[in-house]
Amino acid sequence: MFCNEAGASIEVAGILENPDMSRLDRSLIARLPAFQGLTPDDLDRVLARATPLRIAKGAPIFECEQEAQSFFLLLDGHVRVVRTTPQGQEVIIRYISPGELLGIAIAVGRATYPATAVAAIDCVVLAWPSQLWPDFVAAYPGFAGNAYKTIGDRLQDAHARVIELSTAQVDQRVALALVKLAQQTGKPTAEGLLIDFPISRQDIAEMTGTTLHTVSRLLTAWQESGLVKSGRQKVTVVDSDRLLALAEAAPS
Repeated sequence: MFCNEAGASIEVAGILENPDMSRLDRSLIARLPAFQGLTPDDLDRVLARATPLRIAKGAPIFECEQEAQSFFLLLDGHVRVVRTTPQGQEVIIRYISPGELLGIAIAVGRATYPATAVAAIDCVVLAWPSQLWPDFVAAYPGFAGNAYKTIGDRLQDAHARVIELSTAQVDQRVALALVKLAQQTGKPTAEGLLIDFPISRQDIAEMTGTTLHTVSRLLTAWQESGLVKSGRQKVTVVDSDRLLALAEAAPS
């Protein structure tokens, strides 16, 4: 897909076919939720039809309203899923962690991607042509069940986000977003749970429907209170219990 006639890999818009992974081992996916229950032979057949890709930090894996020609599995890294409002404001919908499917527009009958997916750090993904989705669903019931559970969970999460944006105060929204990211990607350190990818205060603002100024004010206050520790594109949740209590507190 991204090779020249001599077979050498070439980079296109930050996406590089990975020649070092031309022979994929089934252990890469055997324990992931989407592929649990598949036999070793089934796993080999699934991998034989995958294209491994390296995605440079900041490069899009796919873009909103682009034709959904492929679906993907994130093997390594973190992916930011974003949409742009009619007013031109970029909103971060969610972050994708290793082991999750993404770009599965075909699963809900869409011909185009409903959002843009951008590599938050350097990533490795597996890509399959979307035309294979019906074959996978028919041949591997476990894959179908797990994939549609992923869709259901994301729809439920989107519904919860709408409720949060319409009913929760801004400090609750920011606190809850940090708690969720720490639970999803947190790396234990001596100081607490480090959100394990670069995240700026602007990113947090775009996740929670607020402004950079507000996020900066809250993080400064919470750092002084011992709830978090923040630096350049880095946030550590120091006291997740207190932060969660703040997120769940009834409005005064």
